[in-house]
Amino acid sequence: MQTDLDAYFQHLRNERQMSPHTLDGYRRDLIKVMDYCQKQHLGQWSELKSVHIRQLIAEQHRQGQSSRSLARLLSSLRGLYRYLNQEGRCTHDPAAGISAPRGEKRLPRLLDTDRAMQLLDGGVEDDFIGHRDQAMLELFYSSGLRLAELVGLNLDQLDLPAGLVQVRGKGNKERVLPVGRKAREALQAWLPLRALSNPVDAAVFVSQQGRRLGARAVQLRVRQAGVRELGQHLHPHMLRHSFASHMLESSQDLRSVQELLGHADIGTTQIYTHLDFQHLAKVYDQAHPRAKRKRDSDP
Repeated sequence: MQTDLDAYFQHLRNERQMSPHTLDGYRRDLIKVMDYCQKQHLGQWSELKSVHIRQLIAEQHRQGQSSRSLARLLSSLRGLYRYLNQEGRCTHDPAAGISAPRGEKRLPRLLDTDRAMQLLDGGVEDDFIGHRDQAMLELFYSSGLRLAELVGLNLDQLDLPAGLVQVRGKGNKERVLPVGRKAREALQAWLPLRALSNPVDAAVFVSQQGRRLGARAVQLRVRQAGVRELGQHLHPHMLRHSFASHMLESSQDLRSVQELLGHADIGTTQIYTHLDFQHLAKVYDQAHPRAKRKRDSDP
C-alpha cells in the first residue's frame, strides 16, 4: 500500500504540479486511512470497501474531527482511487457516495468598522517594511483579495490611475476590482521603496532582498499588525471577511459582493447576510424598549 501511495504522491507532485501545502494535506489524510487499514488487517487498497470508510469516518467524527476535515479526507481518498483505477490497480472507489457528517456552519470572524479603521489608521513606520505592510493591509481590506491573490500579484495587474487591480482567483478565473483611495495612496508610497530592493521579478510585494513574499510571510506580518494595533489575532482572510460584510451592510447588494469576492456560487456569499442580520439583531437588542426591558429583567 505504501508503494501505491508513493507513486500517487509523485504523480501529484510531478504531473499535477500540486503545491507542497496541498500535498501535505493529502498525505496526512491518506496516512490516516492506511493506518486504519493496517488495524483492520487490510493489505491492499483493493480490499478497502465502503463499509470500512463509513466506520473510519464515524470513528474520526467521534474523536472530534470536524465535518470539513472529514470531507477533505474523503476527497483525498477519491483522488487516490481515481489514480489507482486509471493505473489498473483497482476497479472501485470505496468512498463513492459517502458524505461527511453535517457540521454546524461557522460564521467567519471579522473586524467591525471601528476596529478596521483602528488597524489601518495606526502609525506607519516610515521605512521599507512599514510602507510595504501598510500597502498589503489596505489592499486586503480595500479590494477583498484572497491571500494567494495578493501573493501572486504582479505590477502589470495594478492600474493605480484608474484605481483598479486585476487578480487571478480560484479556478484560474480573472476579475477586475476597484482599489480605494487609501489603498492607492499606500501603494504609491510603497512602490518607490520596492524598486530600491532590486526585485528579481515583477511581484508587487517583495522582501528587502527583492524576492516575492510568500504566503507564510504575509500571514506573519498581518498577525503582527493585529497584535500591535488591536491586541488580537488577525489573519488575511479576516480582512477579506470584513471587506465583504461592510460592503454588504452598506450596499445591500448581494450580487455585487459576490462578483467582488469571486464566488462562483451566490450561496457562498449569502453567509454574509447572516452576519448582517446578527449586526441588526444586536442593534435591535440594544435599542428596542421591549428587548431592552427583557434583558434588564433577566437574573
